[in-house]
Amino acid sequence: METRNVDDFQNQVSELLIRHRSVLDVMSKVQESAARINRSLTKAITECGCVEVVAKKQSYDPSKSLQENKQHLDTHFSGHMCEHCRDVVTAELGKNLFYITALCNIADIKLADVIQKESDRLNTLGVFNLS
Repeated sequence: METRNVDDFQNQVSELLIRHRSVLDVMSKVQESAARINRSLTKAITECGCVEVVAKKQSYDPSKSLQENKQHLDTHFSGHMCEHCRDVVTAELGKNLFYITALCNIADIKLADVIQKESDRLNTLGVFNLS
């Protein structure tokens, strides 16, 4: 996403956020929207059945390189979401992004800066970014 588009989105969120301007309200909305993402994915699995979770212990061979091991790691997510489930999950992700952006606005942080700094951090740390 271009910086201009991110800035435009952040300005749009600033203009539209009326009811939940308190940092406490926005923090709780971030949590609520994250839970709704989880719920929409769960429904895609348990109610629709268009996707499924097929999970087992990840195999990791310490004698192989990180890149070689990466090829054998699994997401445990199997199938393709139907159009309805994809639309629901996409909408929930969008709401979460809205509230995260609102939190940036309250804290006077540019979302584009967050994205750029995280990208820089990922480039620096590579595969060690979340260990």
